[in-house]
Amino acid sequence: MRKARPKKRILLPDPKFHDVLVTRFVNNLMLMGKKSVAFNIFYDALDIVENKMKDSEKSPLEIWKKALENITPQVEVKSRRVGGATFQVPMEVRPDRKISLSMKNMILYSRKRSGKGMSDKLAAEIMSAYNEEGAAFKRKEDMHKMAEANKAFAHFRF
Repeated sequence: MRKARPKKRILLPDPKFHDVLVTRFVNNLMLMGKKSVAFNIFYDALDIVENKMKDSEKSPLEIWKKALENITPQVEVKSRRVGGATFQVPMEVRPDRKISLSMKNMILYSRKRSGKGMSDKLAAEIMSAYNEEGAAFKRKEDMHKMAEANKAFAHFRF
C-alpha cells in the first residue's frame, strides 16, 4: 500500500473481563493461532496472581494493568545516519507503540523465565513488574538510560 495507511482493526473485548486491552495482550501471547490456549494461560496467570497477592486490595486485572504501566517505555533510541556516521537519536514513543512494546516485553521475558508452565511464568513476571523489578522493568530502565545518554543527539530528530 503506497498511499493510504491501513485501517486499524477493531478488537472485540475478551469474554471474562470485557476489556479490549486483554484481547490485545492475548493476541500477542498466542502461538500458531491457538487463541483459546492463550486465553487459558492468561486467565490462569491472573488466578495465580490473585492467590499470591491476597493482601493487595486490587483485583488481579488492576494489578496486571499497573504492571504493564510500570514497564511501559516513554522514550527509545532510533538509529539515524547523518553524514556517514550513525547516531542513536532519542525519540518519544507513540502511544500505540508504548502499549505494544510493554506487552511484547512482558511476554518475551515471561517465556525466558524458569518455571513450570507458561501461566506460572507469566504470573511471576506480572508480579515482579507490579513491584517494579524483573527483566521487563529492567529493559524499560535500560531504554531510558540509553535515551538519557544520547540526549546530545536529540537535535537530529526530523
